Amino acid sequence: MAMTINTEGLSAASRQSRSLHHDLIGIAVIIALAAAGFLLFPDNLALLTRIIAIALLVLSLDLVTGYCGVATLGHAALFGAGAYAAGMASAHFGVNDPLLMTAIGIAGGAVAGLVCGLVILRAHGLPQLVLSISLVYLSHEFANKASSWTGGSDGLSGISPDPLLGYFEFDLWGHTAYIFGVVLLLVVFVLLRFLVRSPFGMLCRGIKQDPLRIRAMGASPKATLIKMYVISGAVAGVGGALNAISTQVVGLDSLSFTLSAEALVMLVLGGTGSLFGALSGTVIFMLFEDYVSAANPFHWLTIVGALLIAVVLVAPKGLYGTAADLIARRREAR
Repeated sequence: MAMTINTEGLSAASRQSRSLHHDLIGIAVIIALAAAGFLLFPDNLALLTRIIAIALLVLSLDLVTGYCGVATLGHAALFGAGAYAAGMASAHFGVNDPLLMTAIGIAGGAVAGLVCGLVILRAHGLPQLVLSISLVYLSHEFANKASSWTGGSDGLSGISPDPLLGYFEFDLWGHTAYIFGVVLLLVVFVLLRFLVRSPFGMLCRGIKQDPLRIRAMGASPKATLIKMYVISGAVAGVGGALNAISTQVVGLDSLSFTLSAEALVMLVLGGTGSLFGALSGTVIFMLFEDYVSAANPFHWLTIVGALLIAVVLVAPKGLYGTAADLIARRREAR
């Protein structure tokens, strides 16, 4: 009996060691890619910063879709809420400190996550999907009509972030915005790795697999999912705030259904239920889209569509998910 317990303890310690090693490698890869992007593409830092902002949106979507199984096509509402909250704080109230603007964006995204979660989680399946689409259209129309605050279809301008930490100005080349975005991404990524492995994260995975059993164990699936929706909104708010700070304008496209749909496509492309999958899917999709649209402005959507069909048919778990699955099978075979 003691030997069995000891063996299980060693096995758990071995899994934790592998997970930590995997995380450290992933963080090192993110830092290396960020450094390579800064050095190799100094003229495209605005695009790279945009990729980071959208990556935060896709990570937030993965929390509710990949880990909790909630069907949604309205996650841009949370991203846009964070962007407009940070933008209006600067344009209307003179709050220009980038860190404070980011905190306001987090709060705006979290509040939007709470509201959307309370509405969306009242349904299941297709009705849930319809509710999420309705919410993103309502938020888009609300921002359009409240033009005195949001700028309407012209966009919210007048955003003037102060130098970061009082020293690093947000220049036209986007150096400060890019480094700021990389730091935000790393901080959020590390926090989310702890979250998804915590008992709360395990509970969310259990709800995705069998909510009836979780309810029978005494936990509340709905309350848990609402908490995750708030966390997801906060993460999306970080991306929205970064987008507002880096571009110094917030447009209605931050609340568009197209952005929500593209975020879901990026998540599926990389692999649901994996933070690394969400990041890899975002980078691959946005870089491929940028390259193809520049190479073939008239038929680039056809090429992107063909890529997505090929990925879904050949790698149904996403590019990262399928690669990780193959590596795990080879290890087991050995």
